Amino acid sequence: MKAWEKPPQPASSNVIENRIIQAVLSAEISPGERLGEKDLGEIFGVSRTLVREAMMRLSSRGIVAVSPRRGWFVVEPTAEEARETIEARRSIEVGLLVTRKSISTAAIDHLETHVLEQQRAIDEDDLGRRSYLLGHFHVHLATALGSSIIANFLEELTTRTVLIAALYQSRADAQKSCDNHRRLVHALRENDVEGAVKIMDDHFTHLNKALKTRSCLQRT
Repeated sequence: MKAWEKPPQPASSNVIENRIIQAVLSAEISPGERLGEKDLGEIFGVSRTLVREAMMRLSSRGIVAVSPRRGWFVVEPTAEEARETIEARRSIEVGLLVTRKSISTAAIDHLETHVLEQQRAIDEDDLGRRSYLLGHFHVHLATALGSSIIANFLEELTTRTVLIAALYQSRADAQKSCDNHRRLVHALRENDVEGAVKIMDDHFTHLNKALKTRSCLQRT
């Protein structure tokens, strides 16, 4: 079912919230796109009050915002907000690798399969799936390393990461990220902790450089 198809029965505010997140992750709605309470109420067969409840929760998660002129809209992360997100992830994920627990062969196999899916999405120019898979790889990695708390935190960041990618990530940047993920998984298979830490740190350094380049190009 597509995110904007009318459900068979009136939806709860939780359903509305999840459908909007799905639409962001699949690139059906874009950063800056307006989300009218009246329109959403008609789509989901609910009152504007329920729609507003969903939007307020999405706002607390940094996915939508509201203004008197525009109403509700999908956030457009600034370059500085994107940089802060990248640096927060660097601190968490590099630290996770340094203090990592053992990782099973099955978990590494799963990560390799995930990287193959990333590459397929890049080859097929599927922007929504590409952005989602590249961001969600880090959730799978945290899970594989035995940290459900960090995995849950990164899950929360995935939607915001997709919005950042939609604004600032080129196809070449996406390919570089996929290549880094591939190298990281290989290092983990070889039990090369030092190498894995360096690859992860370099990965976030590249993301920051790419962000700076893209934001400069957008200003010219």
